[in-house]
Amino acid sequence: MSQSEVAHAISRSRQYLSESPEKARSRDSTATAVLEDGLRVRVDGPHGWSLVTDMGPGVGGKGSAPTPGWMLRSASAACLVSLIAMRAAEKGVSLNLLEVDVDSESDDRGLLGIGKDTPAGPLALRTVVRIAADDTEEAALRDIVQWADEHSPVDDAIRRAVPLELTVVIG
Repeated sequence: MSQSEVAHAISRSRQYLSESPEKARSRDSTATAVLEDGLRVRVDGPHGWSLVTDMGPGVGGKGSAPTPGWMLRSASAACLVSLIAMRAAEKGVSLNLLEVDVDSESDDRGLLGIGKDTPAGPLALRTVVRIAADDTEEAALRDIVQWADEHSPVDDAIRRAVPLELTVVIG
């Protein structure tokens, strides 16, 4: 889609959901993970989508695919790039450069259950955005990035305590 088509699609969606807020909530598509071999996992979704993860050799994996933690960071980076591009399209800003790096710091003791006060997940995430556009002031680019950061569904899920429900089915 062109930048103007993206902006038009966003405008239509915003108008539709403003007029019909009851249609805004829906259950998101399911990701179904299946253990393939060792710690290699295939995750399937709608439309034939699929991805594979593996753990590193230090915890018994083969390192044959990205780890789930890397997938989390990649989801954060990809979502932020998408939201920045969407907002830039809305504002009529043609970007020359848009790259997002997301890294994290973790303590592997949490993953292994060593010490009850050590979190299993990342201790902190760091995001770096590289952005450029001709004829656009730095403040306008910063506003676009800030808006996107505030509206990124992936980063929102990371920042906010999202209720989790676990159901175990045996057999």
